[in-house]
Amino acid sequence: MANILSIETSTHQCSVALHMNQRLVAYQQLGLEKSHASKLTLMIQDVMRQVELPMKELNAIAVSRGPGSYTGLRIGVGTAKGLAFTLEKPLIGVSTLEAMAVQAAALCPGKHLLCPMIDARRMEVYTALFNQEGQRLAKDYPLILEENSFEQTLKEREVLFFGNGAEKFQGLISHSNAYFLKDMHPAAWAVGIAAGVKYEQEEFDDVAYFEPEYLKAFQATKAKPLL
Repeated sequence: MANILSIETSTHQCSVALHMNQRLVAYQQLGLEKSHASKLTLMIQDVMRQVELPMKELNAIAVSRGPGSYTGLRIGVGTAKGLAFTLEKPLIGVSTLEAMAVQAAALCPGKHLLCPMIDARRMEVYTALFNQEGQRLAKDYPLILEENSFEQTLKEREVLFFGNGAEKFQGLISHSNAYFLKDMHPAAWAVGIAAGVKYEQEEFDDVAYFEPEYLKAFQATKAKPLL
């Protein structure tokens, strides 16, 4: 039986999940801005206490590897790496967009394709494309949204768009094959489901060299004057 602790910090939502033998047994989520650094370890402790499972009995640590918030990903990945190293457990990195597709497939089963979108500022998003079985049809990539984005795909198939970047796209297009799922944020329970498959296939990451997948370089901005 595999006990997998999963961490999700790629957006302003922070969540932690514990799966035992692919069954969700404990979960915590917090939607407070800039709280990841101060709350994440406490959430992990609370999740473990809910089922009275010692940390040493975990079989793997899973984490959302990005894309997403630079700061959030650094905190989540850093915490996951620290736990995996200290406990000497395997580390499993899961694409944030892949985990979001797992969520959408569970919440909205159907024949449509799944297109997660994470806001990357202005009219840009991080996105990918999956079918309902979770098979990847397009890799994770940054995209500047335009009226004709996904034009060919929408001619052929119904597509469900979701995530905090999908709202921008909804304002650009009107298409009979385009559907939108509102208010869906990345969640650790979906990371845990994807990680369970990777655990069975022994798809582990190297703790020493594992890094978040930002998809594009960090751009620092100048602070606005107070007066």
